[in-house]
Amino acid sequence: MIGIFKTNIGSLEERQQMIQAIASSFSVGSCHVDLDDCDKVLRIADLQVEENIIIEFVQKQGFECQVLE
Repeated sequence: MIGIFKTNIGSLEERQQMIQAIASSFSVGSCHVDLDDCDKVLRIADLQVEENIIIEFVQKQGFECQVLE
């Protein structure tokens, strides 16, 4: 499954920290945050957990996160 989320991750440092946190906490194929997109899209490939778990995890890291419709 591919997870696509709208976030407020705004800097290269925040992106790197979030990607590392996700990769170390979950089994995922790849993870990317598009800082140039207005929705700061977080894309997670080969997601093995429910989307709500990722949303809660990202929010606990201090960022907004919701499924991108």
